[in-house]
Amino acid sequence: MTRPLRILHAIRSDGFAGVEQFVLRLACAQAQRGDEVAVIGGAVGPMRLGLDPVEVPHVPAARTDEVTAAVRRLAGGVDVVNTHMTAADVGTVLALAGRRTKPAVVATRHFAKPRGRIGPVPIASLVRHGVDAQIAISEAVAAAIDGTSTVVHPGIEPRPPHDEAARERIVLMGQRLEPEKHTDIGIRVFAASGLADDGWRLDVAGDGSERAVLEALTRSLGLGGAVRFLGFRADLPDLMGRSGLLIAPCPIEGFGLSLLEAMASGLPVVAAGAAGHLDTLSGLDPRALFPPDDVAAGAASLRSLAHDEAGRRALADAALERQRRQFSLEAQADATDAVYRSVR
Repeated sequence: MTRPLRILHAIRSDGFAGVEQFVLRLACAQAQRGDEVAVIGGAVGPMRLGLDPVEVPHVPAARTDEVTAAVRRLAGGVDVVNTHMTAADVGTVLALAGRRTKPAVVATRHFAKPRGRIGPVPIASLVRHGVDAQIAISEAVAAAIDGTSTVVHPGIEPRPPHDEAARERIVLMGQRLEPEKHTDIGIRVFAASGLADDGWRLDVAGDGSERAVLEALTRSLGLGGAVRFLGFRADLPDLMGRSGLLIAPCPIEGFGLSLLEAMASGLPVVAAGAAGHLDTLSGLDPRALFPPDDVAAGAASLRSLAHDEAGRRALADAALERQRRQFSLEAQADATDAVYRSVR
């Protein structure tokens, strides 16, 4: 029988966005498999809410030096330190420097870009000899980062079945309202689709620095009461259960958690055909992907699926089957464990 591992996850953060939620889900899955797990970083309240029931310790770390101190304190007897994002890579490598015996370090890469620099010095050169392996969360991330990696797709827990009769004529867009998310493209796609004239509504769940600009764009497009800005919502799965379509316009998602949650919820998706979206939706209904920032193409796909109830259902069923087969937490934990054991 394979011995359980002692795993320490490290992230420099006091937030609870996509990467922190990734760490929380994976840590819980590993603990439930019998591994001994602890987590450094992430917003204390949400992290503790998820980790306490499975008895996973949590240590706050909003700064890189706090990551370094926590890793120094906790790494004794640990098999693997799994770092998340560059600051945690740096903090962990500093913490373990000079130790005669030390755990393996596995860096999970969440974004499709190389590490940056500290002044003139590339961070990759600083951490290269302290990182034993890398995990990329999608093929797009693996192709863009510095160094070799193993692709391990994120997974999520199963969702209860939704009552399809409860779905409404709602196009849902759930994401942070920041420039890199291209929320304006999603609004323009909805406007160009003409679905507002057919009684459909666009619900935008999320908040951020662009909210006022996006609200002004909505007014300028004459969408009036057909668009609702809901702000941050903790009940996104419930919103997905009531919606008829999801639009995901961001062309640079390393993977795309909201899209994966939609797949698990049986909600058909229209997404920018780039980056991590290609891992999840390629080969399904071609209307599920449109060329990034191509408003006319996105509108055509959205309109076609909105008017094709059977097609929406077929796309949703195929996406749900793929999520359960390829993007489960069990599959993610198994593949992550294999990477860990390859470098111990």
